[in-house]
Amino acid sequence: MYNKKKIINDPVHGFITIPSEMLYDLIQHPYFQRLNRIKQLGMSFLVYPGAQHTRFQHSLGTMHLMSESIAQLRAKGIEITEEESSAVLAAILLHDIGHAPFSHVLEDTLTKDITHEEISLLMMQNINQEMGGALEMAIEIYQNRYHKKFLHQLVSSQLDMDRLDYLIRDSFFTGVVEGAVGAARIIKMLNVYDDELVVEAKGVYSIEKFLIARRMMYWQVYLHKTSVSAEQVLIKTLERAKELSRKGYALFAAPQLEYFLKKDVTKEDFLASAEPLDYYSRFDDSDIMSAIKVWSTCDDKILSLLCNNLMNRRLFKMEVREHRPAKQEENALVKRFADKLNISEKEARYLVTLHPASAYTYRPKADSIKVLYAEGELKDITEASDILNLTLLSKHEKKYYFGYVKDKDLL
Repeated sequence: MYNKKKIINDPVHGFITIPSEMLYDLIQHPYFQRLNRIKQLGMSFLVYPGAQHTRFQHSLGTMHLMSESIAQLRAKGIEITEEESSAVLAAILLHDIGHAPFSHVLEDTLTKDITHEEISLLMMQNINQEMGGALEMAIEIYQNRYHKKFLHQLVSSQLDMDRLDYLIRDSFFTGVVEGAVGAARIIKMLNVYDDELVVEAKGVYSIEKFLIARRMMYWQVYLHKTSVSAEQVLIKTLERAKELSRKGYALFAAPQLEYFLKKDVTKEDFLASAEPLDYYSRFDDSDIMSAIKVWSTCDDKILSLLCNNLMNRRLFKMEVREHRPAKQEENALVKRFADKLNISEKEARYLVTLHPASAYTYRPKADSIKVLYAEGELKDITEASDILNLTLLSKHEKKYYFGYVKDKDLL
């Protein structure tokens, strides 16, 4: 037994064991500890006050579910070596390490043309170098370059450990019971057929509930109109701060926030130099919230208005439309706010937002969920299910979130 073996008491899964010294060292790495300071659900705590959980907790949860999956697959005769087990656990543990502050909210605001998955990979490569190549196989699995493709599916697919944990965890902390799924039952029904992760026929009903729960959580939590409103106020705040910073306006900011305010940092920048990742790895929710508290008293009318409204939960009035609002409607609001506050129409546009949002419950043409029958027949879940309608499941649901500052919230 090594002296770093730890047990963590998780409110969702109970006791989580860290199975190796290498995984413990990954958890202790500054890149991973940063996830303690990033909220899993961004601004959703303004709708669901319990949603204060972090990416750190979620990542530990995915590692736990991966351990359970490995044990189940091995019990069914699927060969997973100790090296492969360690690698796939590392891959799922680090899958979210590159998230921006407030998770998905700021992914396209403070950086450009680079996803959090790509930043996660850069961080994994750095850690791998520090650890003398210990993450080579984990990176191969993460990138779907390892020859056992089902291992990648456990990390990233339409039925991966990431989705299983976030549905259970987000349901638990928001109190939205419709999102709860039976992870233990789903994991017991997993198998591998022709190097593809499949679900045994006995698990069809559990997968039906999983897909329905996912759809419910998207529209009830992740795309709740008040959550989207709070996110849009935060985005508008940072966009205004970026504009002022680039004009030479002296704004209070921690060095890592100032770095991303003063320039558009792209994928090319991340690949060309170690500097962007160094700043990014020290950047978390607290940098933004401390700046917003200070900016609320600044002499820029727009920035102080947005910051005060965000701090005091005076959010945009948000209308959810089935069709894109006419441009004239947006322009009329902009003009009204400009006249009322005696500002330019360009500045008034920070007080109006149009955010298209869409979601797929299930994409059969992507990485589909296959059901395995006793005679070896494979069926897509939409064919195997008695109640799920393919057209409903695969429908691209799109809505337009049209928001604007309320008159009573103007300074």
